[in-house]
Amino acid sequence: MTPSDKNLSQCCSSKCISPDMNWKELTKAGNIYTPGNASAYETGDWRTIRPVWDEERCIHCLICWRYCPDASIISTGGKFDSFDYKHCKGCGICANVCPTHAIEMISEDEIEKQKEAQKDEE
Repeated sequence: MTPSDKNLSQCCSSKCISPDMNWKELTKAGNIYTPGNASAYETGDWRTIRPVWDEERCIHCLICWRYCPDASIISTGGKFDSFDYKHCKGCGICANVCPTHAIEMISEDEIEKQKEAQKDEE
């Protein structure tokens, strides 16, 4: 067993890194050994532009789903279902890879204006 294997096995059997740990409790080099820790954080409020889906143009190829770095595209039954706006950072990769241009990137400010206009109409 190499020293790095020993460090990995010791860390994996102990608790994970958390914000309330002091420096003595951290793993060597601050390594994170548990995958998927980003799902616990809602990062969608970083976004300045938002993907908006056009259902009529979509052919449900799910290329957007494959390329999304944040796993923010939700598919159901092998078809596009919705965006997970709590984790989408608005990078636009989904819109760039969509072969039918069924995803348009719209400014968050524009979306807020649309919502306000809808409230005024009601």
